[in-house]
Amino acid sequence: MDALGNPIEVLLTTGNTCDITVAEKLLRRIDLKDTTVLADRAYGKWDFREFIADQDANFCIPPKSDNSDPWFVDWWLYKERHLVETFFLKLKEFRRVAMRYDKLASRFLAFVHLACIRILLA
Repeated sequence: MDALGNPIEVLLTTGNTCDITVAEKLLRRIDLKDTTVLADRAYGKWDFREFIADQDANFCIPPKSDNSDPWFVDWWLYKERHLVETFFLKLKEFRRVAMRYDKLASRFLAFVHLACIRILLA
């Protein structure tokens, strides 16, 4: 997502794949220099935060409550993460995408791309 909540990249994975395992792969496709990555607590893994820092970017990821060494979080900036949730709500307005009518991954991804285009044009 960009700063306005518009999609930049879409990556389709299997349902049993954890998001953190493909997050680095997805972020490698984007130039992160001088940006801030907003993510929820699930992305607070040290390796992922180090990857973001190595790309000359900042991160705004809150630590889990059981973390023994918490880091600073700009909570005012973190509130902008609602744009991600808003995008997914807009995406699920497309019934074909929300109900996953297409069984082939290539067709489903094509309709996700069409829905993203429609959201961008609206």
